[in-house]
Amino acid sequence: MPLKNKIEELKKRKEEALQGGGEQAVAKQVAMGKLTARERIIALLDEDSFNEYDMFVEHDARDFGMDGKVLHGDGVIIGTGTIYGAPVAVFAQDFTVAGGSLGSMHARKITKIMDYALRMRIPIIGINDSGGARIQEGVNSLAGYGEIFWRNTLSSGIIPQISVILGPCAGGAVYSPALTDFVFVVDKISKMFITGPEVIKSVLGEEISQEDLGGARVHAQITGNAHFYSESEFECFEQIKKLITYIPWNNNRKARKFESKEPKTVFNISEIVPGDPKQPYDVRNVIRAIVDDSDFFEIQEMWAGNIVIGFGRLNGETVGFVANQPMVMAGVLDVDSSDKAARFIRYCDAFNIPLCTLVDLPGYLPGVDQEHAGVIRHGAKLLYAYSEASVPKMTVILRKAYGGGYIAMSSRHLRADFVFAWPGAEIAVMGPEGAANIIFRKEITEAESPEEMRRQKVEEYKEKFANPYVAAAKGYIDTVIEPEETRKLLLHALEVSSTKVADRPFKKHGIPPF
Repeated sequence: MPLKNKIEELKKRKEEALQGGGEQAVAKQVAMGKLTARERIIALLDEDSFNEYDMFVEHDARDFGMDGKVLHGDGVIIGTGTIYGAPVAVFAQDFTVAGGSLGSMHARKITKIMDYALRMRIPIIGINDSGGARIQEGVNSLAGYGEIFWRNTLSSGIIPQISVILGPCAGGAVYSPALTDFVFVVDKISKMFITGPEVIKSVLGEEISQEDLGGARVHAQITGNAHFYSESEFECFEQIKKLITYIPWNNNRKARKFESKEPKTVFNISEIVPGDPKQPYDVRNVIRAIVDDSDFFEIQEMWAGNIVIGFGRLNGETVGFVANQPMVMAGVLDVDSSDKAARFIRYCDAFNIPLCTLVDLPGYLPGVDQEHAGVIRHGAKLLYAYSEASVPKMTVILRKAYGGGYIAMSSRHLRADFVFAWPGAEIAVMGPEGAANIIFRKEITEAESPEEMRRQKVEEYKEKFANPYVAAAKGYIDTVIEPEETRKLLLHALEVSSTKVADRPFKKHGIPPF
């Protein structure tokens, strides 16, 4: 056959493959308010940067009517491209082809691009839109999921792994996103659950919709399984693009450095935190008053709001921020906030991202519910994560730092490299009111005016213990600073610690309190 004819045949095969599941299936996808797999890749990556591989792969199933059935690309598109010039590997399940169901060859395509991403040390982005395991292929489908999970675990901490849920992701399929670093969901499109509404109805007799069971808002607000929530696919893709600018390609590199910019003057750090320790404020504004251009990229904004995590830049360099949020539950630590912060700390440590911790909390949340929910085990995750982290660690105590919360929030005792405190900081075993009631109980109850005596003893306790100077006298705090000095000292700390070396005893790995 002449080369010209062979080229024509290639073009014909490509044209057929590009049709996915056909016009009717594509129309159905559009009617559900969803982009096609190929449209998603094009919208996410830099223009004309996508290079597709394995376009002509077909399934090899022979049973239950599969023999001779054509499934273009076997329901998944894989390839490489760039985002703002940074190379990434990507796969996108194609719901128009057999519902994006996962069979042997479908899984093999995904694992191929995962292997490529790991070998080339570039981020992997997976777009999930699938009806689940391909039943006609039986255990081969389950084997495919297992191969994916194994690679998720192997790649963890080496390359960034990003999961985008843009359709159903049910049953065993949900464990792959759960093993990755960041999960993105879109309102009214994303569905993620182990057992669907039909199973719940048959087993428990309860009626529930897919949206209420495992919709985007559920995972962004209640379960914490999602890190980013958006109203549309295009908004989601912009979130992913922004994230890529903050993180490195792999664990042997640092995130790209940008031009340094001063914070916006609208965020006056000296006016954000009230003097009254009981008065709330938005700690995100403190972060915005510190970071370059006041640009703070928050993660898991809708879940465990009593702690804030996310990325900002200092002198153009990516820094991970962990901060108690006084606006929610006074910023206490509990089961969910401990999990949220600990996981983020470990991510930053794995990818060479310095950590800055802003402290203002009354301690761990007391109560039977928290104790029974395992606050001891979950709270220990935060201690473990900070103790294990070897990246530069900078801590600023803004206001309250009581009890175990003081220790857990990157204290000197967990080997923070720099610890600063504002003049109004209160560092103590517990709050002055509670401490005074215990220490001076007899004097208060026997006084002619118990309330006046309590007030005096509270002030006495504050003067002696609830201030930053006691801790500073012991060397637990490097220095007490004015709020306006915070950014300057953090910039200096970041520069000084850029060549930090953390010597640790050899071990295969530690055993975190999972």
